[in-house]
Amino acid sequence: MSVDSIVLHVDVDEFVAAVEVLRHPELAGAPVIVGGRGDPTKRGVVATASYEARRYGVHSGMPLRVAARKCAAGVFLPVDREAYEAASEGVMRILGSFADSLEVWGWDEAFLELRGDPEVVARAIQAAVKADIGLSCSVGIGDNKLRAKTASGFAKPAGIYRLTAAEWFGVMGARGTEQLWGVGRKTARRLAEGGITTVRELAAADEQELGTSFGSRTGPRLKALARGEDSSPVDSTPRRAKSSSLELTFDEDVEDTAVIMSEVERMARALADRVDSTDRLVSGVTVKLRFAPFVTRTRSIRLDEPSTDVEKIVVAAAGAVALFEIDRPVRLVGVRTALQ
Repeated sequence: MSVDSIVLHVDVDEFVAAVEVLRHPELAGAPVIVGGRGDPTKRGVVATASYEARRYGVHSGMPLRVAARKCAAGVFLPVDREAYEAASEGVMRILGSFADSLEVWGWDEAFLELRGDPEVVARAIQAAVKADIGLSCSVGIGDNKLRAKTASGFAKPAGIYRLTAAEWFGVMGARGTEQLWGVGRKTARRLAEGGITTVRELAAADEQELGTSFGSRTGPRLKALARGEDSSPVDSTPRRAKSSSLELTFDEDVEDTAVIMSEVERMARALADRVDSTDRLVSGVTVKLRFAPFVTRTRSIRLDEPSTDVEKIVVAAAGAVALFEIDRPVRLVGVRTALQ
């Protein structure tokens, strides 16, 4: 990043739920919950929930049945990837018109590097996305990607927040380490076991001791995160997925191996068709089975050589299934192809 440029992190507010409200205006203000096939009596998990639904304790990853108990008034809708992808393309097209560099991180968020008054640009972005797409977004302003990403969390919903080196410890110092981007609950628990609970404490921790506890690369990285340091550039190079996957949660537990194998083959063929339309090759196949009540196992097979041959991919998937001991009912099956 050049000296006279700054980073913005734009995050579209409650993106999937907001797109659904655009399609169904009568749902404005309702607790909208999107996930699975949109039927809370069937197995599936919440993909996203509107702010109204979140007030009831509904969150992403929650089983739909649990969401229905928490939010009896919730409006459940099925996932519609095509609609979300179309809306995302429109948002990213607008963001690209404002940026020197644009790094897309998903349907609903991106980093921008730009010059000029960042708050003026942020307001212009918000106005353009609202006028052209109908969605609101939150914008974080920072002197690097980490601080910009952190700032956008404070900007929600539909606000603008600035966080640079000068403000970092004033804002983040007393907060728990789990509030750092890139620090999960498990890592935060391990830090707490070592007496480190706040961002300021982590920033002041001995780097050698962190390296001993977390590894020579992770330890110093944790300390850098706590200091708000991030030297990674805003990279406009399109992100290439390392894998492609499909999953299916059965409405009822399945014990018939033939049914499981049939679904694995169907997904393997679909993934092979998907990769055949790109310049990528499949180097391996992983099958995931989730046994009742909730134990997940994976098995993998590498192809002799990277390929797009459908039958080779299907055979590899079948070989992965053969590595399981299927001695219990199965509630979920998934297939993932490793891409080159």
